Amino acid sequence: MSNMYAIIKTGGKQYRVAVGDILDVELLNDAENGAQVEFGEVLFAFDGSKTQIGTPSVKNLPVFADVIGTVSGEKVTCLKYKPSHNQCRKWGHRQKYTRVKITGIGKNEAEHKQKGKEARHGA
Repeated sequence: MSNMYAIIKTGGKQYRVAVGDILDVELLNDAENGAQVEFGEVLFAFDGSKTQIGTPSVKNLPVFADVIGTVSGEKVTCLKYKPSHNQCRKWGHRQKYTRVKITGIGKNEAEHKQKGKEARHGA
């Protein structure tokens, strides 16, 4: 079960995720630190022996993640210069992302929380 992975779509981009992965996705406005989010648009899933290909998405196979926080991306600077008019304008942008940790693929939220508790307590 350790080599299970899925391909999810969020924010117009596709990500290959496995349990325990930490990734930065487009800003999720309604997610707070520590909250659990569900990615319902799973395009592909592999559980070690069987593949599931979505048409366009796999049904009843959500991906769960915990929100770690909001981070800023790399700064992009732009410059517009007109030498004939001696004009120069410089501006920049820094994109915000939501950092999430994948906690489970498939089943339901309660089972993933229970598995996490068992793993922490050594059961």
